[in-house]
Amino acid sequence: MQNALIFDMDGTMVDNMMVHHRAWQNKLAELGKVMTLEEVIATCHGKNDEILQRIFGEQYSFEERDKISFEKEAIYREVFLPELRLVDGLAQLLQTAHEAGIPMGIGTAARAENVDFVLDNLNIRHYFKSIVCDRDVTLGKPDPTVFFKVADQLGVPYEQCLVFEDSPTGARTALNARMKAVIVTTTHKAEEFEGFASVLFCLPDYTTLNLFSTLKRI
Repeated sequence: MQNALIFDMDGTMVDNMMVHHRAWQNKLAELGKVMTLEEVIATCHGKNDEILQRIFGEQYSFEERDKISFEKEAIYREVFLPELRLVDGLAQLLQTAHEAGIPMGIGTAARAENVDFVLDNLNIRHYFKSIVCDRDVTLGKPDPTVFFKVADQLGVPYEQCLVFEDSPTGARTALNARMKAVIVTTTHKAEEFEGFASVLFCLPDYTTLNLFSTLKRI
């Protein structure tokens, strides 16, 4: 039966989460909400609109939240561009899967501008037959719709998809989607994923991943 690979983007394909967290911390401080980095990490996950509603309730309109989000992401892209690169081993994994005819997609809470920023600057868009981002779903992770949409577009049953994620929220999304996951520990520690039935194992990067033996486990 055909397998597919579904990648989260931030923290999974590129090691950028601390840049995101710093950008959120600075933007929130501008808005009068001073938070420690630990508080930002715990709070700022999922779609940007959901993050801002989580923190401010209905203080801002949708249009105001969208403007805040756009400004925050522009800061992130400017700061991160000199450091932009794939997580170690991912370039080879993408090429291996491509040569084997394994369909691949991206399911991310990132804004479309950030997806374009990564895929086009790194010239990897051609690997992915499906890209689902924040504008394509109503609810963010851990709602599984984002992964369901990728799988449907790839034409692969949900249970045959292998997810690559970096966060407990992503691991829960995979669980809700009835998919197995491999965790890249760029942002969170391996012990944070204990008890997730969806998680096969955790790795610091992709250099030691054996794709075909891993696919036999799903």
